[in-house]
Amino acid sequence: MTDTRPTPAPAGERKRSPLFRRDFALVWASSFISDTGDWLLMIALPLFAFAVTGSALGASTVFLAELVPMLVLGSFLGVLVDRWDHRRTMIVANLLQGALLLPLLAASADRMWIVYVVAALEACLGAIVNPAKQALVPRLVDEDQLGQGNALMAVSDNLARLIGSPLGGLAFVLVGLPGVVVVDAVSYLVSAGLVALSRPRASAGRAGRTEQEEERDAPLPRVHFLRQWLDGLSTIRRVRPLGAVTAITTLGQFAQGIFLVLFIVYVSDQLGANGTEVGLLRGVQAIGGVLGGLLSGVLLRRFAPRTLVGVGYLVFGAISLVTWNLYPVTTAVGVYVGLFIAVGIPAVATTTGMITIVQRVTPPDALGRVFASVTTFGGAAQGAGLLVAGFLAERFDVVAILNGQALVYVACGMFGLLLLGERGRRSAG
Repeated sequence: MTDTRPTPAPAGERKRSPLFRRDFALVWASSFISDTGDWLLMIALPLFAFAVTGSALGASTVFLAELVPMLVLGSFLGVLVDRWDHRRTMIVANLLQGALLLPLLAASADRMWIVYVVAALEACLGAIVNPAKQALVPRLVDEDQLGQGNALMAVSDNLARLIGSPLGGLAFVLVGLPGVVVVDAVSYLVSAGLVALSRPRASAGRAGRTEQEEERDAPLPRVHFLRQWLDGLSTIRRVRPLGAVTAITTLGQFAQGIFLVLFIVYVSDQLGANGTEVGLLRGVQAIGGVLGGLLSGVLLRRFAPRTLVGVGYLVFGAISLVTWNLYPVTTAVGVYVGLFIAVGIPAVATTTGMITIVQRVTPPDALGRVFASVTTFGGAAQGAGLLVAGFLAERFDVVAILNGQALVYVACGMFGLLLLGERGRRSAG
């Protein structure tokens, strides 16, 4: 078998950033370009739905069309990610995403079904691309730079949000939905081209295997598909750090769901902020996300990923508690802008640490299923948090609920430090 392990750097030698590695840089740029296009469309589609229907229900249906397929099919799609070559999967999925946007050019008030169908299909393809990308990263960087690679991917994600979110609204006003569709479709085409230029190492589980061997061993019958799906869930149960990461992700996303609903209530009622200021406070978190990605890459050279997860969530919870209880002292929006930037830093640090742990402890041929399942569990928990927040807000004080939500983050931090154990202590690079 071919040895795919990277050659370690000489002792004491500091390696250059993974961005100086051609293949990683290509995939990083691909992710940034396609994600920026995604944010343009994510902002423009609900605006279009509201504009042509005159109803908030039309806009919310777009979000549901994106969420439901991911929850229902997400973990199953992970089986396909593990069956297929990750690089090729990203290329084909990006091309399909670009092509499937074109029907939106015909969308109108009496053809809103096009918007909902396209949103659902794009969400399904996104549920394939994201785990494929996360599974590909270990093949693009050396073992001791895996944490840095994940941190830089987080920088890409948040830069795309920071740039694409405001541009989405502006583009919709200037060129309408058709213009946004064309830009997003082109971004997918460019993204696919960049990934096609990359040459990742073979994964440990597939090294030395020919395409004929892959095809021969690919289990096509449905019974094998279901068995592979169950094997992915069994891997999470069997490997202790994966179970811990899944539990922490689920708990953290439940708290995030509560935040998404009650944040607006808090900012409007306690701070007296208007709609523009609400949008500003949500948007500036991406600045913290970029800073968090850059900082995580530095921290992961010195600390184990479990430390980023545990301490990150503790800091996340502490900043949240300060934010929810500061309004008797000041309601100055500028102060809260600083707090929301600050909270974005540990939020990205925790995610980066958990992704690195998953990549390190999961068998290479199960990465797609594990990432897809963890994402699905987290999405379901966030949906539950959205529902619970609405129920609790009718009966209890919003600040008290948000304090409870912040304490959930603190609990996640404690679980991270206690449950991830020795397997999480390994240096992430």
